[in-house]
Order: sequence, then structure tokens, then C-alpha cells
Amino acid sequence: MNPNACWHCGEALPATGMLEAVVGGSARPVCCQGCRAAAEWIDRLGLADYYRLRSEPAPRPAAETGDAAAWAREDVARHVVRELGEDERETILLVDGIRCSACVWLIERSLGSLPGVASVQVNASAQRARVTWDANRCALPAILETLAHTGYRGLPLDVAALDDSRRRESRQALKRLVVAGFGAMQAMMYASALYLGAFDDIGTSTRDLFRWLGVLAAAPVVFYSAAPFFSGALRSLRARRLGMDVPVAIAIALIYVASLVEALRGGEEVYFDSVSMFVFFLLVGRYLEMRARHRAGDLSDALARLTPMFADRVRADGSIERVAAATLAVGDLVHVADGGAVPADGVLESANCRVDESLLSGESAAVAKQAGDTLVAGSLLVQGPARLRVQQIGADTVLAGILALVTRAQTERPRLAQAGEKAASGFVARVLALATLTAIGWSIVDPSRAFTATLAVLVVSCPCALALAVPAALTRALAVLAQRGVLVVRPDAVEALAGATHIVFDKTGTLTLPELALDRIELGRAASRDEAVALAAALAHGSRHPVSRALADLAGEAAPAADELRETAGSGLEGRVHGRRLRLGRADFALGDTTDARAFDDAVVLADDEGLVAAFHLGERLRPDARAAADALRAEGLALEIVSGDAAARVATVASRLGIDEWRARQRPPDKLARLAELRAGGARVVAVGDGINDAPVLAGADVAIAMGAGAELAQASSDIVLRSERLGALADARAVACETLRILRQNQRWALCYNLSVVPFGALGFVPPWLAAIGMSVSSLVVVLNALRIGRRAERGPQGSGFGREATA
Repeated sequence: MNPNACWHCGEALPATGMLEAVVGGSARPVCCQGCRAAAEWIDRLGLADYYRLRSEPAPRPAAETGDAAAWAREDVARHVVRELGEDERETILLVDGIRCSACVWLIERSLGSLPGVASVQVNASAQRARVTWDANRCALPAILETLAHTGYRGLPLDVAALDDSRRRESRQALKRLVVAGFGAMQAMMYASALYLGAFDDIGTSTRDLFRWLGVLAAAPVVFYSAAPFFSGALRSLRARRLGMDVPVAIAIALIYVASLVEALRGGEEVYFDSVSMFVFFLLVGRYLEMRARHRAGDLSDALARLTPMFADRVRADGSIERVAAATLAVGDLVHVADGGAVPADGVLESANCRVDESLLSGESAAVAKQAGDTLVAGSLLVQGPARLRVQQIGADTVLAGILALVTRAQTERPRLAQAGEKAASGFVARVLALATLTAIGWSIVDPSRAFTATLAVLVVSCPCALALAVPAALTRALAVLAQRGVLVVRPDAVEALAGATHIVFDKTGTLTLPELALDRIELGRAASRDEAVALAAALAHGSRHPVSRALADLAGEAAPAADELRETAGSGLEGRVHGRRLRLGRADFALGDTTDARAFDDAVVLADDEGLVAAFHLGERLRPDARAAADALRAEGLALEIVSGDAAARVATVASRLGIDEWRARQRPPDKLARLAELRAGGARVVAVGDGINDAPVLAGADVAIAMGAGAELAQASSDIVLRSERLGALADARAVACETLRILRQNQRWALCYNLSVVPFGALGFVPPWLAAIGMSVSSLVVVLNALRIGRRAERGPQGSGFGREATA
């Protein structure tokens, strides 16, 4: 540490008014009161190890943290804070100032020490942190203030906070690449003069001049362009692990230092051209990897930008006022102009309109909406204008739910990636051991060739391609699936989906459309059809099941209130309406195991303590692409099965229309779980597909849980994957992409391993010069990245093919 620099931020100390911070029992010089407070705050939290682990100085604390208090206002915070449960809250922060893994360590531990904070996940590359907490014990301002005390500025993720870190990273990487490219060209030009001039007996002074020009050309490449490799190696060593940057940094340092020594001694062999080319090709590979990684995040940023900054609110007198979209409240009437973006989730009050929901659902065609239909925030009005009544705002909108799921997937490290990192780390240890043995061997056989052979082994066998194999493929797969309307919440699900053998479907709302139609009503003790509908709707308002929603819609807002309402999963609802105890649901639930119950096996029964009140016969329609999706999945060798709580007659009808032979009816959640356990016990790898809410317990018992995303319940789905379009074909699409991902991932791993094993002997025997080793290693990494970009490039087959891909439009 520079004694004339601040212990915390590394900036120059003031000439007068010296300040000190006590860290770990020792006085450390600091440049200002902010750095003193941050350093002592870190020490008080018991996190002084940060100063040992860091590879760069910490950011200087902001002069004031008053902006954190603004987030205490509920009307402001609601746009960036999600409700995960009754008291659980979540937000995504853009954290300015993350520079190394020690920063991640410090942020996770400082925020984790706050009372009520449940989890902190930091994505260093995107400079984002996902924080969940208990609302009764913690609040967003306390989280932001703790970050500020530690030396970082946290911005809750909204449109204003987008792109900063990514733009900075891209600019920095491009600058390093340009410097390395120019340096490599200059060094090659001077080296060519040396190589060619060696045969013409050029003078010693001319030869020395070109060598020193090579020193000058390579210096910015090594000390500026290659700086990330050195800092990465230092971080790895401080963390007591061997990362990809360790052999790379050793090779760059050895080549440059050895060449500099040779230039000072006037020796023959200098490798300034080799080290410059080595760094340049490495940076090309890293830049392409970064672009692929950024492309995966483009969707989440585009989603966050969909919500407009302003909205046109309709006053009570019918006039229109322009307000910030963040100030809208539930119940407001909003006017959306033709071509405008919908600012919040709401119900259409105009007669009709057409909206573009392509980025939200993956559907390319505009969707027709009628009065009473739901419009979601971020959709674009392509035929309007329209007026809607606001129902959901801020973090409760469908758009915010999609963004939360995408961000959650990007912050998790899948099992495949962890295994790949572990394998690559072990390979690095073997590379260093082999380089040492090569140096010893050549020192005995021919000392003049020991240096070049050792460098060649270090460079040519560096497992960069092996380390890139998994993240390159998974990053690309997540981006492709998200663009096609499939949100992967848990990245491990990609591997599990590719290896699945069985798919178990729920029927209602999954294979069929969630909207049910009333065919007929059989009256029992009900005085009239209207009375039966009103009583049934009173109970149905207490459930989100598609059957309940259909009955509730029959009465609209005219249904009476129900007391003591209780829902029995898989059976029905019971409660009191006007003091009368009623039961609504399956016949055996409403009527008990009686002869009457068996007579109404395929109906939704309303009963009281004295018997049948009414029986509702509901009809349902298959999703338009359900048959095509089922055929596509069967063609890939998957066994399909329906496990439903509905009546046997209706389940049999749907199964027959889809060509599914195996089906089970009248299955309660425990029965469904038992069936999944039975399949898994037989060696099957099971995918369960449901609506994400009513089937949550069943989804949790599968190898892969897939939910049909709809409405504001999207983010609550207890699933690994969410289909955010209404197409079941997206499931076949997801399976195809998952299989392609695993295939390309294995190709990348085999390629990287074969390349390393085949070229190492040549390097160790001295047949590969360092510059050629650099090209080979860089090309192997580029092959891995470019091969990963093939995922999803195949032409999408339409409905006549597999049933996946975007639906054809007229």
C-alpha cells in the first residue's frame, strides 16, 4: 500500500489536516472524513478482511446519503420493491463501485449483517445486487444507507439506473482491445525488421533501436491492456484458488520480463511481438464473451424500459393531465394514445383496441382486446386510442414480475457452471505442474530452449476454452429462451429439461384455456338461476382456480359477501352466505359420498346442509396449439401423462383429443405428488406443467417445474421455468433449445479437452513457439464462444412442424 495514499480509497492524502482511521487495531491514514467513517464502519462490522482480499482500492464514499430517505415514501418505493410474501420484500440494486471479488464479499456481508435481511446475491459483472428482507425488521432506506456507509452507492433498479455498468465495461474492454491491437501491429512490424535484418548483417545500433521500439510498443499492451489478467490472477491467489488468469498472467509477465532482460543485455531473443499478440488474441476472446453475456441481459433492460416515464390521467371532469407514471394509483383512469405504451396493468374500458405484447409474451402478432380485457404495462397500442382502469402498479405489474424472474436467473450460478469452474481449476494446477516439469527437463537437456518451451506449455495448455464452455452455452440459452417467451428461473433446469423422460400435465388452465364457459345449470333447492349463480359466485370469489373465476364472472360485482370462507385444495370451497353454510366444488366434497354425488361427477356442485342447491356444467376449450405441442414432445421420445383433479369424463375427452393414453382423474394434490414420486422411483425424470399457483405443491415435487405464467401471479410461481405466452408450443421450443444447449456444451467441452491434450506434448517438446501458442489458445476460446452462439440459430419450425416457434400470422 502506498504510504502517501488513502488506506481506503487509494487517493492522495491531503498536505495538511492528516486523518487516521483505526482498522484492526492499527491507525491507517485516510484522505477525508467519509473514508474514515467507511473504514471504521467496515471494521466495526467485523469485515476488516476486505482490505486483505481486495485487488483495487475501494470507491470513495459519497458526500451525502440523503437520497436514501426518499425511498421511505411508499408511493416511491412501490415501483422498485416487490412483495414476495406477507412480510417478505425484494429489490434489485445497481451498485456503483464494484471493482473486484472483495467488493462482492464486503457488500454481501455488510448487508447480510442488517437485522431482517434474508439474502444478498451480487452479480459483479453487471454490478447488480438482489436483496430480500423482512419488512417488519428492515426497510429499503436502511439497506441503501448501509451501502453508502460501506462506500458504495446503490440505486434501486428502474429505467434511470439501466446500462451504466454495462456501458462502462464495454467502453473499457474496447479501449484495452484497441490498445492491444495497435501495440501488437507495431511490435510485429519492429520484430519483422529484426527477423529479416538478421540475414543482412544490420548494425548493432539499428538492431538495438528496433528492440527498444518493441519495448515501447509492448509496454502499454502489458501494463494497460493486460491489467485485467493480472488483477484476476491476484484475486484468485488471494482467495486461495487457481483461476484461468493465473497461468495467463504468469506467461505474460515471464515473456515481457525475459524479453526486457534480453534487450538490456543485448541478447538475440526478444518476444515483444509474441506477448503483444498473445494479449490481443486473449482480449478478442474476452470481448466476444462479454458481448454474448451482455446480449443475455439486453432483454431484461429492454423490459425495464417498456414502462413509459409519463402517463395521461383522466380527471373527474374528463380532461387529461400528464403525470409521472410512478404517481399513478390503483383506480385511476388512464388515456393511452395510438402508438403509446401502457403505463400500468389495468382493465380496458374502451370498446376495443389492438396491442403489441411481443416482448412480454414472445408473440409477434398484435393481440385484439375487448372492453373488460386486461392490458399489461409495457405493451404498445398499435390500434387505439384506449382508456383503462389501473389495477396493478409498480413492482406488482406483470412486467415487473418478468423482470424479477430474468434478473433472478442471471444472479444464480448453475451446478454445471460450478462443476466446470472446479474442473478448470484442477486443470490449471496440472498446467503449472507440467510447465515446471518442462522447465526442469529442458534445463537438463538443452537450457537454451527451456524458457520458450515452458512459455509454450503455459500458454497453449491454459484451459480458457474449458472454463468458457459452460457459461458461454448457458448464457446464450437463457437469452434465446427469454426472447421466445420462456423464462428460466433456475438455470439448472436447462440441464434437467434436456434429460427429462416424462411430462405430467395438469389439465384445467394448462392444456385447456383458463376461461371456462357455462353450458347449463341444474337447479336443486335454489329458487332460481340467478340465486344459484349469486350463491356460487359468493364462494368462488375466494379462489383463483379457473373454475372459480368462471363462476365468479357469471355474477360480476353483484355477488353477496361470504364469511368464514375456507378452501380445501383439490376439492372446493365452503363458507357462510347470509348465515347459510354452503359448499362449492367436487360432488363428493359438496354432497359427500352419496348416490347424488356420483350422479353429478362431471359437474361443479353447490350444496348446503340439506342437499343439492345447484349443479353447474362447464365447458372448456383446448389451447390452440396443444395438439401440435403434444405431437412435438412425443416425437422427441417423451412420455406424456395428464394428472387432473377434474372429473374422469372431461379428462378422458381432453386426453383423447391430444392423443395421450395415460391419464388420471379426481386426483388431489397428495395423489398427484404420489404419482410423481412413483414415476421418479422408477427412474423417470419428470417435468410437471401446471398453472404455477394452484399446482404449486405438485410442481415442487418434480425434477423440473414449469408454470403457465398469467397475470400478476407470474412472479409467485413455484416453478423452475415460466411460459409467459399462452402457447404450449413454447414448451416444445424450450425442450429443443435445452437439448441443443447440452449438445453444444458437450461439444465445447470435448473440443477444449481434446485441444489441450493434443497440443501440450508439442509445446513441451519445443515444437510450438510462444506466439503460435498464443494464437492457438485464443482461437480455441473463440471457437467455444462462436459455437455457443449457434444455439437458437436454427430456423424456427412453425405449427406444421413441431409446434414451437412463433405462431404464423395471416
